[in-house]
Amino acid sequence: MYIQCPSCLFADEIPESKIPEKGGNAKCPKCGHKFPIKRHHNPTPSPDRFSEPTVIITPEKQAPVHQAVKISQPAAGKTSRASVNKFSFHGSGGALFGIQIVNILLAIITLGIYHFWGKVRVRKYLYSQTELMGDRFAYHGAGKELFIGWLKAMIFIIIGYAIIFGLSALIHPLFTMLFYPAMLVVIPAAMVGAMRYRLSRTSWHGIRFSFRGAFKAAISQYAGGLFLTAVTLGIYYPFFHAKMRHFWVSNSYFGNTQFQYDGNGRDLLGKFMLAGFLTIITLGIYWFWYKAMVQRYDWQHTAFSSVRFQSTITGGGLFGLTLVNLLLIVFTLGLAFPWVIVRSLRFQFEHLVLEGNVEFDKIKQDAQSAKATGEGLADFLNIDSGLV
Repeated sequence: MYIQCPSCLFADEIPESKIPEKGGNAKCPKCGHKFPIKRHHNPTPSPDRFSEPTVIITPEKQAPVHQAVKISQPAAGKTSRASVNKFSFHGSGGALFGIQIVNILLAIITLGIYHFWGKVRVRKYLYSQTELMGDRFAYHGAGKELFIGWLKAMIFIIIGYAIIFGLSALIHPLFTMLFYPAMLVVIPAAMVGAMRYRLSRTSWHGIRFSFRGAFKAAISQYAGGLFLTAVTLGIYYPFFHAKMRHFWVSNSYFGNTQFQYDGNGRDLLGKFMLAGFLTIITLGIYWFWYKAMVQRYDWQHTAFSSVRFQSTITGGGLFGLTLVNLLLIVFTLGLAFPWVIVRSLRFQFEHLVLEGNVEFDKIKQDAQSAKATGEGLADFLNIDSGLV
């Protein structure tokens, strides 16, 4: 039986007869990570080429609290799941509140340094509470990686600021204007770096995700899209949105399998123009209905393997969610923020399904390496790539 550590991706083959009938826990000899494994079936003991298994197996006394990943593939002859699969989120605001309170206290004690380890704790909890087809997602990032990435990003930013303000002081004050074109390069570069890192540290069903978009392409599309949107007084925005969505989705992979996006800005242009008019009349309220429509459109034009995503989100639901979240934050002075995060994630996943059969037998592990420098840069600039 072939098994793989979901943390460091070390792989080995062990005889299935070594695994207890009710399953057990494997300990990776490389990184020491423990993870649950189960038999594919109930084999009869047979001779094998291993005198002792390389991976340490212990009987599973009780189910782990966060059984995030199942290493075993579907049983022989079953290469797909049900045609309609719903996402589900099991987290609670109370549990997340407890994690964040500890994070805040430790960040104060360590003068902010623990912030990076705290971010990892939050992500691991949220990912492990997200489920699809009976398997939960897992996050494998480390606080040390984020801290080192942030330090490298700080060096990059300090050098950039020094060059710009040095030129403005020594040559001409107009050189300070270089800050704006520089940001058109830094922002998409930070988003790409953050996406590469976060997806490389995310797994489901024991398979890692990855992002393979190029920095040059991101900068070109982002800067060009903003310029055309400004020149056309916003009319180009639906095309800008569709092109950027295509860039983010079509460069994302699950193992060796690529996601696809076939949306087009032309489909959104008319609705965008109408939304602009109705948003003014309704004092901004109609924009929630437009955003819900765009989310439904984007998911309906997103595919993976032989399946396609579908969203049932509505403008009324999105407006109600946002209004209640805002009231919770205002009346609790921000203390309810963990509940806001949980409510938002549960709302999104409750309205998202996967239609079609996932052909697991065609999906192979194809993990990509990534550094956390872009993540640190995105953290400093307070921008997000769409992941928690």
